[in-house]
Amino acid sequence: MMPALLACLGLGCVAGFLAGLLGVGGGLVIVPGLLFVFHLLGMSGPHLQHLALGTSLATIVFTSLSSLKAHHDRGAVRWAVFRTIAPGIVLGTFAGAQLAGLLSTIALQWFFVVFAYTVAAQMLLDAKPKAQRQLPGRVAVAGAGGFIGVISSWVGIGGGSLSVPYLLWHNVPLKEAIGTSAAIGLPIALAGGVGYVFSGWGVAGLPSGSLGFVYLPALAGIVLASFPLAKLGAAAAHRLPVPVLKKCFAGLLAVLASKMLLALI
Repeated sequence: MMPALLACLGLGCVAGFLAGLLGVGGGLVIVPGLLFVFHLLGMSGPHLQHLALGTSLATIVFTSLSSLKAHHDRGAVRWAVFRTIAPGIVLGTFAGAQLAGLLSTIALQWFFVVFAYTVAAQMLLDAKPKAQRQLPGRVAVAGAGGFIGVISSWVGIGGGSLSVPYLLWHNVPLKEAIGTSAAIGLPIALAGGVGYVFSGWGVAGLPSGSLGFVYLPALAGIVLASFPLAKLGAAAAHRLPVPVLKKCFAGLLAVLASKMLLALI
C-alpha cells in the first residue's frame, strides 16, 4: 500500500504542476499513472479505465481551483467567455461520462491512445491555430463547450488541450487562453466527476473505496500533492520557457501512449 500511496503523491505533484504551467496535461498523466497504480495494487476487472477517468476528473476539481485562482490573480481569466461556454461544458461532460459508462475499457483506452498521440504531435510541431476570427455568439460557444466536455470526459482531462487552441483560434492571447482554460477545467471536472459517480453507481466488482467510478484512496493521495503544485506551475508559466517545456511533455506523453498501445495489442 505504501508504494501505491507514494505513486499517487508523485502523480499529483507532476499533474498539478503541469496543469498550472501549461494549462493542459494533468489528466493525460494521471490516467496512465492510475492504471499503473491499480496494477500495483493487484486490481483487475473490466472497469479499470473507467475508474482512472473518473478519478482523474475528480482530482482536477482541486487542481483547477488552485490554478484558476493563480491565473485570476494575474488577470488572465476572461470571465465573460467562461460564463458563455460553461453551460455547454457541464452538459457535454456529464453526458459524456454517462456514455463512457456504456463503453468497454478497451474502447476507452483506444480513444485515449489516439487522443494522446494527437496532443503530443500538436505540441512537438507547435501547431497552433491561426487567430483569424472573433468568438461567435453564445449558442455557438456553448456548443463548442459541449464538444470539449464530451471529449474531456472520455480522456479524463480538464479540457486544456482543446479549449486553449479553441480560444487561440478566436484571437484570445496565449496567457489569457491558458488562464481561461484553467477556469473552464473546473466545470469539466465537477460535471465529469459527478457523472462518473452516477455512471458507476451500483456496478458490481468495483474495488473497496470506490464511489461509482471514482477511487477515493487514489483521489486523496493525488489531491494532497496536486493542489499546492498547481499554484507553483501557474506562477512558473510567467517565467519559464513554456514552448520548450511543452516539447519535453510531448515526448513523455508519446511514451505513455505507446506503453498503453503495446498493452492493447
